[in-house]
Amino acid sequence: MSFALMMLGGMALDLAMGWPDGFYTRVGHPVTWLGRAITALERRLNRGGRRRRLWLGALTTLLIVAIAALPAFTVQALLPEGIAGSLIGAVLAWPLIAMRSMHDHVAAVARPLAAGDLDAARRAVSMIVGRDPATLDAAGIARAATESLAENSSDGIIAPLFWGAVAGLPGIAAYKAVNTLDSMIGHRSPRFEAFGKCAARLDDAVNWIPARLTGLLFALASGRHLPKALRVMGRDAPKHRSPNAGWPEGAMAAALNVRLSGPRIYGDRIADEPWLNGSAPDPAPRDLARALRLYRRTMALCALALAALILFR
Repeated sequence: MSFALMMLGGMALDLAMGWPDGFYTRVGHPVTWLGRAITALERRLNRGGRRRRLWLGALTTLLIVAIAALPAFTVQALLPEGIAGSLIGAVLAWPLIAMRSMHDHVAAVARPLAAGDLDAARRAVSMIVGRDPATLDAAGIARAATESLAENSSDGIIAPLFWGAVAGLPGIAAYKAVNTLDSMIGHRSPRFEAFGKCAARLDDAVNWIPARLTGLLFALASGRHLPKALRVMGRDAPKHRSPNAGWPEGAMAAALNVRLSGPRIYGDRIADEPWLNGSAPDPAPRDLARALRLYRRTMALCALALAALILFR
């Protein structure tokens, strides 16, 4: 069977339907199932001294990845050969691809922002970023949403598709487990710094290739801005606090001719981050709509790449 066809089929299903509210109400979502398992283990195991937390956090990470990957491996082994197995695999991969959801969440920010309704835009952006929306003006809202779109294009779409194309259902399921672990326990806080260290480092590792691939796809989708996008990405991405997020963010910043990253407020803490494409202006509300158009072109390029893998495998 073709893993690339599985992922392309999953993309098509996600584009057509997303994850319907009725499904979510009745059965939830695989990521929420993983989240409940992570919460249960963390409450029982995240205690004691630093060394103990490190080891038990690593054990939690291993267990959650196994909980996701082993059933996926078993199911994949039972699928029929050929196109039928690939199409069944596409249905099973579909919930783990967040392409439409990402677009819809950012579009929900772009619409009120373009209309000048900052209160509604702040409410919408609070659904996709961790910083305090009350402190954000129009440029800050546009910047936060654009950064989230760039980073989550890698974490939520390109990376799952990449690992799914490499290893099929076990690949995409294991990746989503690692990414969910990082989002829940991979924080530099007193509670999670030791317990979530293994999850955070593993997330960095599995996103290393996809983040750079996402940056390259953004650069290619930018058309005539390709040389600048490659130059800014290569120059500024290593300055980012994350070893991976700077690559898609840097490429998007250059493609839109705006600056991203930079200082921001998380609760009562100011994070003094370096700028990406720092000589450019802050994004304006219209730039968020441009970012969504770039995103759509990038997803089309990703689909073409998967189609090429199917044709020339």
